[in-house]
Amino acid sequence: MIKNLELNKKLWLVTAVLSLLLSLIGLINQSIYSKVVSQEILPGVISQDLITFIISIMLIIIVFKVKKKEIKIQIIALSFLAYIFYAYSIYAIEQLYNSFYLFYLLLASISFWSIVVALANYDNDCFEEIKLNKYIRYLTITFLILIPFLFYFLWGSQLLPLMKSGQKQEFTFSIYILDLVFVLPAMLITAVMLLKKKALAYLMAPVLFFKGFTLLFSVALGSFLRPLYNVAFSAEEAFFYLILSLSFLALALLNFQQLKIEK
Repeated sequence: MIKNLELNKKLWLVTAVLSLLLSLIGLINQSIYSKVVSQEILPGVISQDLITFIISIMLIIIVFKVKKKEIKIQIIALSFLAYIFYAYSIYAIEQLYNSFYLFYLLLASISFWSIVVALANYDNDCFEEIKLNKYIRYLTITFLILIPFLFYFLWGSQLLPLMKSGQKQEFTFSIYILDLVFVLPAMLITAVMLLKKKALAYLMAPVLFFKGFTLLFSVALGSFLRPLYNVAFSAEEAFFYLILSLSFLALALLNFQQLKIEK
């Protein structure tokens, strides 16, 4: 799928090693967040570091194992890069001005441009045809349309009162920015491309679903960790994100299983 895979793998490795080190530091020495994150937000930060740590290890393994013809493995790598970009963009936008802030900026940058380089090297000639079960395709398109409208409504209903009052919220405005500027439009664009049966859309849909699963599962995990940090637990919020994350995972696996690539 990706031309010049060796160059891309080097970018992936740098991204994975750096995110591995930063997430590990955050997990071991949680005091680095003491001056930049409130106690209420800390469980979410720790859960994000935990997921980032696991994903970074998996991305390193992919770097050393993946071959040019293993298209589905490359899809997983791109989804991990998308997660790392989102995770460290949150830290960058939310101004976590600790000793590692410049590295957060670096990771947000290198993960983003790694995705750009990979897509710029997308090789349509590496397969003759790509197919997806029509029912899974219709389900995927429906999900890629409904989820953006759901979150446009949710985030819009939260943003309008803030716009009226001028109030700022910690660890919220970065999510509004990333979702409304990057993630939700990407879903809608992919849905339109799937309607037109564009080959790239068949590959991008599972990337978005895997990325959605890892991110939302991190949010759900953070909700469940709250009692450990003496923060009020909201079962409604925790299970909402857990169910939504598992829905993304199910769709990612369905797309993966039903995706037929003729090389």
